[in-house]
Amino acid sequence: METVVWIIHVLAALSVVGLVLMQHGKGADMGAAFGSGASGSLFGSSGSANFLSRATGILATVFFITSLTLAYFSGTKTKSAGLMESQKQVLPATQPAAPVNPLGVPASKAKDVPN
Repeated sequence: METVVWIIHVLAALSVVGLVLMQHGKGADMGAAFGSGASGSLFGSSGSANFLSRATGILATVFFITSLTLAYFSGTKTKSAGLMESQKQVLPATQPAAPVNPLGVPASKAKDVPN
């Protein structure tokens, strides 16, 4: 189920980017009035703006819903024990090692070494 939501999420994201890039800005209206070719488009002079705006809004809503769904899946995912967690072994208690001086000789024998 999570994989399906991921696929829809990525497709919606790419579609929103494409639709936003296809839309004309508000400053392009004046250029369209003087015959820049917008009136001869597939949807008519104002039909493309309405269609692209609605499609962008719908896909943005789908993107928002899939984002919330993926966040929900992420928060409710059960945490399984990793390989290191399942292989823990209790080690027997050991005596601490004798401290070593800078010469590498254990402290118990360091008395015999002159400074």
